[in-house]
Amino acid sequence: MRIQTLSVGPFQMNAYVIYSDDRKNCLLIDPGDEIEKIKSFLEKEELKPRAIFNTHAHIDHIRFLADIQKAYDLPLYLAEEELPLLNYLPKQGAMYGLETGAVPTVHHFLKEGQHYDFGELSFHTLHTPGHSPGSICFVFDDFVISGDVLFYNSIGRTDLYMGDMDQLLTSIRTKLWPLDDSMAVYPGHGPATSIGREKKYNPFLK
Repeated sequence: MRIQTLSVGPFQMNAYVIYSDDRKNCLLIDPGDEIEKIKSFLEKEELKPRAIFNTHAHIDHIRFLADIQKAYDLPLYLAEEELPLLNYLPKQGAMYGLETGAVPTVHHFLKEGQHYDFGELSFHTLHTPGHSPGSICFVFDDFVISGDVLFYNSIGRTDLYMGDMDQLLTSIRTKLWPLDDSMAVYPGHGPATSIGREKKYNPFLK
């Protein structure tokens, strides 16, 4: 299994392309901006994505997602709690003075503890609210996609729609801390880290 990080858009959000060694299975996680950059990587590696999984629906994660969804005819998986944010996309854009694409179409709702298998791409979900009401982390064998829940030396902001600091800290401590310390963490922004490192050094979680 391989993972490619593509930093995209004005917020430098990490979009992820996860694919099998034989390139027969490929998933997109948070492909929200700079769609041509994402498509260029897919074409270079001769990958055809099978689905989009989104950690949440803030503007940087969904701004032009509908364009890549349409280009590859992809189903979108997102937590139902994120629908108010998703449908608010044009107004999210107006808040930041940014153009946005169409509102993406959700095909499947994500919930806690769901398991998905796309060949060797096998993972399960953790519902980790606090940054947003329906924030989801995706746990693979040796890494987790944490969205904007946990970062290198930081945590997600909680001053946006339905953000809650106590809830976010509880999500991290009850859902992410039980994972193995060696588990790599790929966040929505910035460099990768690990569960063990953040337990030891993250100043927000001392």
